[in-house]
Amino acid sequence: MEIEGVMSMQSQTTGPIPGQEQEPQSSTVVRAQRRSRKGWLIALAIFLVFALLLAMGILQRLHTSAALRTETADMAVPTVSVVTPQRSAPSQEIVLPGNVQPYVTAPIFSRTNGYLQAWYFDIGAHVKKGQLLAVIATPEVDQQLGQSRSNLSTAEANLRLAEITKNRYQGLLKSNAVSQQDVDNAVGTYNANKSIVEADQANVKQLEALQSFEKIYAPFDGIITARNTDVGALVDSGSSGGVKTDLFHLSQVDRLRVYVNVPEEYSQATTSGLAAELTLSEFPGTAFTGRLVRTSEAINYDTRTLLAEVDVKNPTGKLLSGSYAEVHFKVPGTISTYILPTETLLFRKEGLRVAIVKDGKAQLLPVTAGRDFGNTIEIVSGLQGNESVIVSPPDSTVDGEKVQLAQATTPGGAS
Repeated sequence: MEIEGVMSMQSQTTGPIPGQEQEPQSSTVVRAQRRSRKGWLIALAIFLVFALLLAMGILQRLHTSAALRTETADMAVPTVSVVTPQRSAPSQEIVLPGNVQPYVTAPIFSRTNGYLQAWYFDIGAHVKKGQLLAVIATPEVDQQLGQSRSNLSTAEANLRLAEITKNRYQGLLKSNAVSQQDVDNAVGTYNANKSIVEADQANVKQLEALQSFEKIYAPFDGIITARNTDVGALVDSGSSGGVKTDLFHLSQVDRLRVYVNVPEEYSQATTSGLAAELTLSEFPGTAFTGRLVRTSEAINYDTRTLLAEVDVKNPTGKLLSGSYAEVHFKVPGTISTYILPTETLLFRKEGLRVAIVKDGKAQLLPVTAGRDFGNTIEIVSGLQGNESVIVSPPDSTVDGEKVQLAQATTPGGAS
């Protein structure tokens, strides 16, 4: 309408143009209406384009926001690697520390007082039973023995005289030359002298025994592991209340005893006759064979272990008493145990736990640990063997938490 008004005003003002054919007024109005409708269509098209672009931007932003939320939720679910427990062998080997000791060991003491006159073997010497080890000078015992022998000689002389008198009186009694009283006195004197002789003989034997202790002999075959005296040193037998002097230490090492403290859980499997192998750091790559011969048949209250003795033959003396050894026992598997990497364990205030994956969620299982092998550990209870155990689980892991697997489970190892 405005265009028509303008055109009317122009036509009225300017009038007809010379030399140009004048169009009818109705045609002009129609063309003006068409131009007006075309402008509205262009404006509407532009509006629709802008509206479409705006809608597409909003939809794109909503899609991006939803994708971001999904990605954030997926990233919030921890990705874990798992292992399956590895069953231990039915016949398993346990390695325990052992103390190597001589089969027989004894300190050698003196039974008499004196001074050491001589010694004949030093530490490390191999001696045989009955060999002379040392001599002790005992002048006091020698003097007492001489005196006792003199007293015995006097008593024996008196006994012989009393025996002669007794026999003579008994002969005279038959002819009534002496009285019965005299015969009885002679018999009594003889019996008294006989008792004195027997007492002096016992005293002499005692002193001879003490004198024999001047010489120290080896009580069995072995090695001298200690010598605690030297020539001229005072030797005290302890008979007068003093401190005993141990002259030597003798050990029998052709066979050794190895004492082992077996954990209570293996006490029923370690029985007499069980084979054992010994390894020592000074003999790398070498194993020595032994056999378990006896146990204490009682669990130590403090350590909860069973004391066991393993005997090992040592004819060449290669093994040294007092050594530290590792004793390997192959015991039958009395219980089902499993092996897991140590990094699967969770230490909680409630106790030891492992985290497993079940139906896409974490689940904490209480377990009981056995032997620690360093990188792996033995689990004696709490597992069935078919679990997927999480390796290096976060400390914040809780029951029911969603998890996702890094890849498929590898039996016996990390995925």
